Amino acid sequence: MANGETIVEHRLDMEGADPLLLAGVNDRNFQELTRLFGIRVVMRGNQLVLSGPLEAVERSVPVVQHMIELARLRAPYDVPDIARFAEGVDALGPEGIVHPDDEIRIALPGSRKVIVPKSEGQRGYVRAIQEHDIVIGIGPAGTGKTYLAVACAVDALYKKRVRRIILARPAVEAGENLGFLPGDLQEKVDPYLRPLYDALEDMMPHERVQRALEDGTIEIAPLAYMRGRTLSDAFVILDEAQNATTAQMKMFLTRLGLNSRVVITGDKTQIDLPRRSDSGLLEVERILSGIDGIAVVYLDARDVIRHRLVKDIIDAYARAAEASETQATEDADR
Repeated sequence: MANGETIVEHRLDMEGADPLLLAGVNDRNFQELTRLFGIRVVMRGNQLVLSGPLEAVERSVPVVQHMIELARLRAPYDVPDIARFAEGVDALGPEGIVHPDDEIRIALPGSRKVIVPKSEGQRGYVRAIQEHDIVIGIGPAGTGKTYLAVACAVDALYKKRVRRIILARPAVEAGENLGFLPGDLQEKVDPYLRPLYDALEDMMPHERVQRALEDGTIEIAPLAYMRGRTLSDAFVILDEAQNATTAQMKMFLTRLGLNSRVVITGDKTQIDLPRRSDSGLLEVERILSGIDGIAVVYLDARDVIRHRLVKDIIDAYARAAEASETQATEDADR
């Protein structure tokens, strides 16, 4: 007994699992298990031994078993993924972890890359993109809204479900002045479109991206360039949609042509328009929900796939905003 807790030892069979993949470089995966659950993890032959307080070991077993299954399949995962596995167990029990055989995988042959949604929210987002003509993805930075949408677009292009990819962003001056940036118009707006280039080049060889941009198979442009066009046989993504005005959003949505899919992504906490109420994202969230063929998907801090501190930062800002709203309400009632 230690502090009134029963210390137990639990052994799991790890035969067939890649030990390096399971433990991580310098045992980082095991260190993360210790941080999350307060247990000790040791390899002994073909067994993984978990020791610690009874409740902590019981909580850790489904997570560690999932890690072993992934290591048997030679399916890579990162330290932040382990925390997401644990959150799934805490929220839903052992069923909160998706079995490797049930995972959604987006295989991109050009880069030999397989993209797998990292959370339940991300899996729901990708399913929605696969099943609906228009998807509106709303959530904070780092939740994979843009990256997964681009992955689905590249997948559709490789499988010849569409003939081209069109990526658009509103070029809103968030405290900067476009007029003072050097270069012609394209050079001025390129910094606003850089995240889309980065996502593409993470999924396709650089030469293929450049060739596709040159022949029009992939087009990256400011939202204003969409006016007057009909977008057919295309996978169209509008990124940073919180900074599209209501008029721009209506213009964009009415460009949809035959055999096209649209994904709209945005973060309601990062509206850079002079008036928050002018955001087209807020309007489509309100008026398009419930229409057959349109899905609105919400991602949150649990779906963040960047550094684990990003989730804590998002939570801190959310708490601060809630406290500010509460204080404003109390002041108004006085």
